[in-house]
Parts: sequence; C-alpha cells; structure tokens
Amino acid sequence: MPQTASSGAATAAITYTIDPAHTTVDFKVRHLMVSNVRGEFSGVSGTVVHDPTNPANSKLEAVIDATTIATRDPQRDAHLKSPDFLDVEKFPKITFVSTKIAPSGEGEWKVTGNLTIHGVTKEVTLNVEGPTTETKDPWGNIKIGASATTKINRKDFGLVWNVGLETGGVLVGDEVTIHLELELAKQA
Repeated sequence: MPQTASSGAATAAITYTIDPAHTTVDFKVRHLMVSNVRGEFSGVSGTVVHDPTNPANSKLEAVIDATTIATRDPQRDAHLKSPDFLDVEKFPKITFVSTKIAPSGEGEWKVTGNLTIHGVTKEVTLNVEGPTTETKDPWGNIKIGASATTKINRKDFGLVWNVGLETGGVLVGDEVTIHLELELAKQA
C-alpha cells in the first residue's frame, strides 16, 4: 500500500473532470433467467482528484443522471424510470463518492465508496484498471482514462419489483454488473 505523505508536504494531486461525451456507464442484468439485458446511462459527470505520488489519497466523485437510462426498448426504459425501479421523479441522480483507494495489482485498484441509488446508500467496491498515462488530444486537452467494474444486488437499493415465471425463477435477476469506461480531462 502506498505510504501517506508526511504532513506539510506539498501535494501532487491533479484534478480531472469526467468527459461525458467519452465516458460510458453500462450495466447488465439477467432477464427471464436465460439471457442478459444490457443498458447504459448517458448523463455522467464528476471529478477525480488523482495523487500519482500517493494514490491512496486520490478521490472520485461521480453523478449519473438516472433519467438517461437506455436499454434499446422505450417501453422497458419507461418501466425502469417508474416507481417500480429507479423512480427518477423522486431520485433523478445516482451518485458514487469514494472513501478508500487501495492497490490490488499492477495498475489495478480497489476503490471503495458510497453508492446511492433510489435514495439508498450502500458501500461498494469498484475494481479499477488505470489510470492510463496522460495524453494530449488534437485540441490540446490533457486526458487520462480508466475502467471500473462492480456487481451489486439491486434489492439492496430498494429495487425489488419482479414477476415470478410459470416455469420457475423470476423475470429480472437480482445481480447487476456495472461497467464504467472513464475518460477524464485535466483541469488547469
């Protein structure tokens, strides 16, 4: 684990903002007990304060606009936005705020934090690869990237709606896999 910098030491932290045009948040969940349905959220914002000399001091805060959920089926999307699931009228945002970052391998991290969905906050751990080295885009912006995954039980967040199937099982699985591809822009 990286050592904490001594008090009074100058910080090397760099602030990056999530580039929503080049960031994806997608998910998959079992449907009819036979296949996975995939979806995504297009409205993502937030910041990463990255301390390359002491990564444990880094921080991540992200906000997802729950109203942007899309699964390629307008009727299903409307149902997912309804009080049966996300209830976007009452809970339009999904948030994640990191509380701990620890190395888990070369270029890999466990980022633990508080995830809030549907008004319920639970601690989750993201498995993160990255960040990449900085690169300059054609417009002179400095960018880095990272990938993250986690699995949650939707019922832990109050998303309990379901229908039993005649052949056994349920319409919607409980486990949801979440995957993020982050592109971040360095702030001046």
